[in-house]
Amino acid sequence: MSLLKRINEQHSKKDIYPLQPSNGPVVSIREIPKEPDQKVKLRTYIVEELKKHPNAPEEELTVLISKLAETFLEKSEPLIFEEKQKLINTIIHELTGYGPITPLLSDPDISEIMVNGAYQIYVEKKGRLVKSEAFFRDQEHVLQVIEKIVSPLGRRIDENSPMVDARLPDGSRVNAIIPPLALNGPTITIRKFSQKPLEINDLIRFGTLSKEMADFLDACVKARLNIFISGGTGSGKTSTLNVLSSFIPEDERIITIEDAAELKLSQEHVVSLETRPANIEGKGAISMRDLVRNALRMRPERVVIGEVRGAEALDMLQAMNTGHDGSLATGHSNSPRDMLSRLETMVLMGGVELPVKAIREQMAGAIDLIIQQSRLKDGSRKITHITEVLGLEGETIVLQDLFVFKQTGMSQENKVQGKFTATGIRPYCAEKLEELGIALPSEWFREGWSS
Repeated sequence: MSLLKRINEQHSKKDIYPLQPSNGPVVSIREIPKEPDQKVKLRTYIVEELKKHPNAPEEELTVLISKLAETFLEKSEPLIFEEKQKLINTIIHELTGYGPITPLLSDPDISEIMVNGAYQIYVEKKGRLVKSEAFFRDQEHVLQVIEKIVSPLGRRIDENSPMVDARLPDGSRVNAIIPPLALNGPTITIRKFSQKPLEINDLIRFGTLSKEMADFLDACVKARLNIFISGGTGSGKTSTLNVLSSFIPEDERIITIEDAAELKLSQEHVVSLETRPANIEGKGAISMRDLVRNALRMRPERVVIGEVRGAEALDMLQAMNTGHDGSLATGHSNSPRDMLSRLETMVLMGGVELPVKAIREQMAGAIDLIIQQSRLKDGSRKITHITEVLGLEGETIVLQDLFVFKQTGMSQENKVQGKFTATGIRPYCAEKLEELGIALPSEWFREGWSS
């Protein structure tokens, strides 16, 4: 459907949902921002005028809307230049972009956008949550933006499917949930990703890890160790996974598997796979587990899994144990030990009746390294542990920390203070790396050594 046709359809629709569901929080009339009459009249005028240009190319719509707005405003009450440009840009964003969140999406300092119904928008800016002055026209306006996001991807959102995961053209991750599940009205959460893929030097500059840790991880990826990145929501796991993926040599075939494709790998030989939800009849769903199994038939040299969260954990572990070395994956947990416990639970979720010891043997044999990443109090993201998986003793998986971040306090500006330090233990994998000609300087692992 063309953008122009979508504009005309959206502005002819009636409200799909009431302002607030009857069983949800009540919004006082005084709390609802009112649109200026001039803006309402301008939008109505432009929508009507656009109907006279049914064949206007999408790339020329912005110029056309701007000219129409100038014509209308010349005949209305005068505005100073800044106010006029702001009003025109608002209308352009509304008709061709994603409404009031369009400028927020283009702000490089904003990493996350949270729309809690039409009149409340929060952003994460430089690690801090801040309420934005932007707001939507009404709940229907939010639904129109959600529809604009999901429809090009073949996804849908309605009363039968009130939740959806999607992505923007730039790769930003989108989750939307609507009434009757969302009591505050249609809710959107957007996790933005940098337009320019981050490099390892960027993570060092941000203080996510030290130079020595970066060099060690580079060596581990090149040596085809199986690496798992764990951490909480918003801790930067996907960004770190992107950076680690950049260490994979150019001549290797990489298969990526994600719920919503957001990885941006720099290599040329990359095949991206994405899950598919069920259709309106409840059929046709393709799960992560289906894609992991299929990926193993696609001659992968590396398998990169965006996030392991269910029964696909068993297939991933079996792949790592049967010759698919160098795999990378992420998962949610608060510590390396917790990550192993969660993986054990996920394997059991698959309905396969395996003894706990057999599952732990699979994990101990499959995973070489766990990288724990955390979002600290000041909003900064840091790799707090690089932990090696040594094997199984009895029924316990043995772990040893190689690098840790030790927090020493908070500055007067409420910034976390601390240092990255080695634990003084030489990695068990050092022998394997040296067999491949990758030397590990002994000073990297000197106890108490930090940068």
